[in-house]
Amino acid sequence: MKIAVTGKGGVGKTTLAAVLARLYAEEGKHVLTADVDPDANLGLALGFSEEELLALTPLSEMSDLIEERTGTGEANFGKLFKLNPKVDDIPDRFSLEKNSVKLLIMGTVETGGSGCVCPEHVLLKRVVSNLIVGRDEVVILDMEAGLEHLGRGTADFVDMFIVVIEPGARSVQTYKKVKQLAADLGVKKVSVVANKVRSEDDKKFLIERIPENELIGFISYSEDLTDADRKGCSPYDTGGVAIDEIREIKNKIDFDTERNG
Repeated sequence: MKIAVTGKGGVGKTTLAAVLARLYAEEGKHVLTADVDPDANLGLALGFSEEELLALTPLSEMSDLIEERTGTGEANFGKLFKLNPKVDDIPDRFSLEKNSVKLLIMGTVETGGSGCVCPEHVLLKRVVSNLIVGRDEVVILDMEAGLEHLGRGTADFVDMFIVVIEPGARSVQTYKKVKQLAADLGVKKVSVVANKVRSEDDKKFLIERIPENELIGFISYSEDLTDADRKGCSPYDTGGVAIDEIREIKNKIDFDTERNG
């Protein structure tokens, strides 16, 4: 099972990714999560402490590793570097585990424009590709609204793209943009989860704008989830209606994957 969760900041995609990871781990499955969002918050949502996360260096900041794997460094400055570096050992070597879920923090690459082909970006993209294509476990990617770490060939192996949105026109627009980005990568199926739903009017608003076969679930607005975020703890441990709703969404994901697999 390979799942990519995306959406704009603040919509609740990290909450969904973290709870899904904990639910799969609850079933005894091996679960590896990757925080691909530059604003990395997945660790706290999984239940790691701030102290534990401070000890985990993002891959994009591991200059010695990047130099070793891509063949860069002072001695080779200005020369060609490897575009297909060895990365299969990286997830196990540089991840932390808690509550039976492994966490890998990717970090971000600061660039002056799009289309960066720098050693850091090459390594991150190769790691993401390895997670999706080469790992025999549940992999959940907490991504930003863009899909630049994915490419043709890699995206084909993702079982489900999930866009998390809120009831609102701007959030629906984000879903449409992600759907187009995914289509550009050859992915035809993009699913939607609506978060922070407060009323039947919210549901009606979304049902009128999202195709029925793509809208796989609603998560009610929850003070418990808000409190968990404020306290920096895992929303999974709060319980409540929202967690039950995410469990239903997971069951839908499993059903759809089995049917299409």
